[in-house]
Amino acid sequence: MDAKILYMNGEYIPTERGFISVRSHAFAYGTGVFEGIRGYWNEEQQQVHLFRLREHYERLHRSCKIMRINLPYTVEQLIEHSVDLVRRNEQRQDVYQRPVAYKSDEIIGVRLHGLNDDYILTSEPMGNYVEIGGLRCGVSSWRRIDDNAIPARAKICGSYVNAAFAKTEAIQNGFDEAIMLNHEGHVSEGSAENIFLFQNGELITPAPSENILLGITRDTIIQLAQKELGINVRERQIDRTELYTADEIFLCGTGAQIAPVIEVDHNPVGNGAIGPLGQKLQDLYFDIVRGRNSKYLDWCTPVYTGITASQK
Repeated sequence: MDAKILYMNGEYIPTERGFISVRSHAFAYGTGVFEGIRGYWNEEQQQVHLFRLREHYERLHRSCKIMRINLPYTVEQLIEHSVDLVRRNEQRQDVYQRPVAYKSDEIIGVRLHGLNDDYILTSEPMGNYVEIGGLRCGVSSWRRIDDNAIPARAKICGSYVNAAFAKTEAIQNGFDEAIMLNHEGHVSEGSAENIFLFQNGELITPAPSENILLGITRDTIIQLAQKELGINVRERQIDRTELYTADEIFLCGTGAQIAPVIEVDHNPVGNGAIGPLGQKLQDLYFDIVRGRNSKYLDWCTPVYTGITASQK
């Protein structure tokens, strides 16, 4: 069901009333931060599971701190808003939630201090963000933003212009997605996804120092690879040419989920098909996010448990 209601500055309002001024600071300068949160529908349980909700809102708080945004809600209150919004929209399907905290003053002038802050949360149906049956990627000519320019560890609205350049270049060059390098020429991440390589029996991913977003799906994969599959995971610098020799590569993120890469710069990855590790992780991941794996139920926040008649 399409979203009828959103949450904005302390109240639930009809979606058509959820707007910001064209003169707002965030619109003019990109001075906002956001999260992407997925909810997965389980038909058998008649349940929507919001995945790793707490970790997303903890990261939103960290992003706000970096951007000097005052977020007047605790993590617990934000979790409650997310759950309640799905209920109020009567959504019984896969959903995507986007909480945004932003500078709302209608002024001209670049700064972060001395400005008012607002907050909005939306919840809408969403399928796959990228192809999860095999991506063809190209290394972008656009370099990943540096921590001393726009901090990559915060999900800052304005920083995604960097990703947009890379994504459009990739699509127009005939690829599905971009892989970005940092200013030292090391692999950083996709346009909006973290990246993993599997080679020599271990899983490798760029370290936080490589200007990556510290992804929650990335953390999920690290834990699953180590605990469930017994695979060593190493965070280190990755050279571009390692993309051409890896046995498997996959991108990951809340939007992308787990998306195996079958080609980089027209070079096949492995045998040019989804590899066994990518397939195992993908299957395990979808079991977990839909609430089918009892070991990881603490990662899933059920929406409709204990629902009252007044909330139906």
